[in-house]
Amino acid sequence: MAVQKKSKASKFLTVPTRPIPVDRDRSVAGLLEKMEGAGFGAKQLAEAHRIWLDMLDDNSTIYMCGSGNLIPSGMRRLLAYVIKNRFVDVIVMSGTVLFHDIHEILGRSHYQAHPSMSDEELETSDVMRIGDLLANVDEYHEADEWVGSVINQLELSRSYSVREFLHLLGRELAEIAHEDGILTAAYKSRIPIYCPDILASPLSVGIARARFEKKVQFNFDITQDTMEMMMISQKTRNSGIITLGSVCSQNMVNMAEISSYITRTSPRGHKYAVSITTDSVPLDIRTPSFGGIHTQTFGKLVKSATTAYVQSDPSIALPMIITALSQTAAKFMKGRKRPNFSFSGRDLGIDVP
Repeated sequence: MAVQKKSKASKFLTVPTRPIPVDRDRSVAGLLEKMEGAGFGAKQLAEAHRIWLDMLDDNSTIYMCGSGNLIPSGMRRLLAYVIKNRFVDVIVMSGTVLFHDIHEILGRSHYQAHPSMSDEELETSDVMRIGDLLANVDEYHEADEWVGSVINQLELSRSYSVREFLHLLGRELAEIAHEDGILTAAYKSRIPIYCPDILASPLSVGIARARFEKKVQFNFDITQDTMEMMMISQKTRNSGIITLGSVCSQNMVNMAEISSYITRTSPRGHKYAVSITTDSVPLDIRTPSFGGIHTQTFGKLVKSATTAYVQSDPSIALPMIITALSQTAAKFMKGRKRPNFSFSGRDLGIDVP
């Protein structure tokens, strides 16, 4: 029998792709396992699930960053699930996401639109269009009023960090909510939430309304948020980051690394990174390649970092990944040593076992 001569390429061509089979396995985790043998988006989606499990197993501090229309698109229950089950440890969300979260926790809904609906008719009916979704403008105004009512109860002789303010919003919502969202789940699970763009989001309208109508002098101390993120970064042994929506949503986490020179510490970078986004990114920076542009997509990484870039609307990828986690994560959570946070007024304490 003739011996097949090895080519120069043979040392690279060792793992063939495996076409995804059609079978009757109804497990989402089972489907993702099959997709690991494919390529492009299928492989990236499967790797995102696997990397999330690796983060849990490695006792990493997990940052979850998000922007865009995660809540109107139906992701609230999924996000609340991963928070309540401590599949994440620190949340960095845009003010738009958190405003929509408040709207739904207050018992309001977002609605599906139809292409035949004209923008002119919607506007005259006080209905806002968000892509193929709708919202009642008056109900958004009610959310503004509710935010102002919380501010009216605060001690206004001092300033508040954004994180403390969001924690207090979660506390007030938890007393009236029928279903959890991001803010209530984080409050109950004692997880900090940060919002880097609160003044460029609908949340600022409720704050401004309280000042205009009630003459309430409410102020933020944003430096406190920056200091806390620095502290979390310094105390973390391993970290991973999950980005939902635009990669810009992770900039606040990146700043914690950049500012490390203030405390004369060396930034470690993330050991794991998952990005689920519709941002256009060249093929050559997706896992497993590693380079300068790669860091621009995932933030600062350690040299051996494991990454997955899923070019997808989060509303498509998240239901699959989180459903799979509900089937696979339990064994990784049993011995997990996660960071613990204590909340005392404006001060945040962190203990990393």
